[in-house]
Amino acid sequence: MSAADDGTFVAAFRDTTLPASSFHHRDHVRMAWLYVREHGPVEAAPRFAADLQAFARAKGVPGLYHATITGAYIALIAERQRDAPADTWDAFAAAHADLLAWKPGVLDRYYSAERLWSDAARAQFLLPDRLAAAVDSERRGGA
Repeated sequence: MSAADDGTFVAAFRDTTLPASSFHHRDHVRMAWLYVREHGPVEAAPRFAADLQAFARAKGVPGLYHATITGAYIALIAERQRDAPADTWDAFAAAHADLLAWKPGVLDRYYSAERLWSDAARAQFLLPDRLAAAVDSERRGGA
């Protein structure tokens, strides 16, 4: 996709003219990647969260916004973009296909279903609960 396509995509998202039917998981990841590129990792998180909430409200589905999923994906995208910068969405998507799978998805490695789909996780960013368990297991010599 070209930079012009990216600009049109972002503009339609921000002004909420992008059809909800054209905004699935892969599109969310692409938008988050564009925000990270445009604003940097620190500013991308609150800007994307605010614009995503506005988009959900405009489409009549404000309850679909999920703070933990949004924050976790921004963090993963920012880290991967820092470690292996991609100049285009297509290059980033090809290098990080695991981010594009929804269910099961990359967050299953870090979060239990109970934590990720809790009301608390929907309302505010929660730290992963599986990562700590994996680190503890490694310290005890587990697999």
